[in-house]
Amino acid sequence: MSKIGTYISETKNELLNKVSWPTWAELQSSAIVVMISAVIIALVVFGMDFVFELLMKQTYDLFK
Repeated sequence: MSKIGTYISETKNELLNKVSWPTWAELQSSAIVVMISAVIIALVVFGMDFVFELLMKQTYDLFK
């Protein structure tokens, strides 16, 4: 049990004294970059899905 207590104590010490936390402005900037990246990736996946669907419809129509 003393190992668990030591682990918790060292973890708390590291989080409070050794971790460099971002400022509010840095956090907002990073969140905006992540949101824009997610939208771009979603649009790319949507586009790929749309094109693939069209290609599959064309392929199936050839064999009707």
